Amino acid sequence: MRSLSGVGFLAIAVAAGAVGGYWYAQHPPAVAMPPAASVATTADRTILYYRDPSGEPYWSLTAKKDNAGRDYLPVFEDDEPGFGPGGELKKPARVTTAASRKILYYRNPMGLPDTSRSPKKDWMGMDYIPVYEGEEQDDGKTVRVSLDKIQRSGVRTEIVDARTIIRPVRAVGTVTHDESRLTIVAMRSDGYIEELFVSKTGQHVRAGEPLFQVYSPDIVTAQVNLRNDGGAGGEQRLRNFGVPESHIREVRAGKNPMSFAWPAPVTGDVIEKRIINGQKVKAGDELYRIADHSHVWVIADVAESDLAFIKIGMRATVTVRAYMAQPIEGEVTFIYPELRAETRTARVRIEVPNLDGRLKVDMYADVVFQTGIGETPVVAVPASAVIDSGNRQVVLIVKGEGRFEPRPVKLGRRGDGYVEVLNGVNKGDEVVTSATFLIDAESNLKAALQAFTPAEDSK
Repeated sequence: MRSLSGVGFLAIAVAAGAVGGYWYAQHPPAVAMPPAASVATTADRTILYYRDPSGEPYWSLTAKKDNAGRDYLPVFEDDEPGFGPGGELKKPARVTTAASRKILYYRNPMGLPDTSRSPKKDWMGMDYIPVYEGEEQDDGKTVRVSLDKIQRSGVRTEIVDARTIIRPVRAVGTVTHDESRLTIVAMRSDGYIEELFVSKTGQHVRAGEPLFQVYSPDIVTAQVNLRNDGGAGGEQRLRNFGVPESHIREVRAGKNPMSFAWPAPVTGDVIEKRIINGQKVKAGDELYRIADHSHVWVIADVAESDLAFIKIGMRATVTVRAYMAQPIEGEVTFIYPELRAETRTARVRIEVPNLDGRLKVDMYADVVFQTGIGETPVVAVPASAVIDSGNRQVVLIVKGEGRFEPRPVKLGRRGDGYVEVLNGVNKGDEVVTSATFLIDAESNLKAALQAFTPAEDSK
């Protein structure tokens, strides 16, 4: 409403007083006063207020003079600027005089939900503002805001488009062994350890390297049988005892060693050692446990509220405290089926390469899941465009010529400064992204006036 917005601005300026005076003094309103004859005669034009002739931030509802004796300049209703197609300021193409319009009612100049059927003043002596026919929208859904007020408030808009919502989910985790890369060394027959070659926990071994020298009566008996009958049955018996192929070839070549070196089955680090020199071992005893640390797991604790965003195959960034500047990329391979009742978190397994051995078991890690990457784009609006009252979310749709429609929306995921809109907004709509409080206040005022006007009419 053009007249409404003009005096509304005055009321705000008077209330602000010296608080806002300095800013406006440094940035006087860039509204040029056109000659009165170029639009209409002064008698046919509505004076909204009077402003200081020197450009100082002072206004008056009545004609007056400044300290230098100069007359305050009248600001007419049709002096409010509009916007051209290129964003430039322009004057309205058509001016409607106050005499040619029908006054519907008068509203409180301070924006209170108070109306009157006849002109009156409020308790501060300010005139009630006339509301003319045509300034209210017929559909009852839109609200009009002065283009000058839109410019001063810094209202910005954006076209709604489909985009991918990328929302980082953060969690903490712990580095653990890759369980699929653990190996236990055990004999399948009784024996005696004659010499240890790997005698320390944590020692790194390579596949094929000797771990210990062992004598086993059962293996020696099988060797004798192989030499006597020379058949495949003897070889199979040795293989059943876990004897390496290199030792079987020696027996077939005519040798009959009483003991032999037991080789490491895999490359890795010895994480457990349960063997010493001279020890008698029984079939099935665990002698060594070897872990391949070229790949490790990171078990992350993800909050229950974020669990729906985690998918198998998703990429995750892992950063350990010892190497904060060297994050490592991993892949989500499993989501554990149980939830921890104490922390309301779920465990998520991430497989991470560790070729340089940088990651150590039991290290703490910061994990970031980049959710949404590669997913189908969805209709989304900037997060700043949403007016959230707690139980109701609204966006302001631009209708043109200073008109806006508050529209309820149903929201989905949030991320990267945008919010998914499930219902209420379509691709191609234009929404307000800044100064939404101004238009929302105008909308709430209009709703209050519409609810109050029937009570006035009934009197």
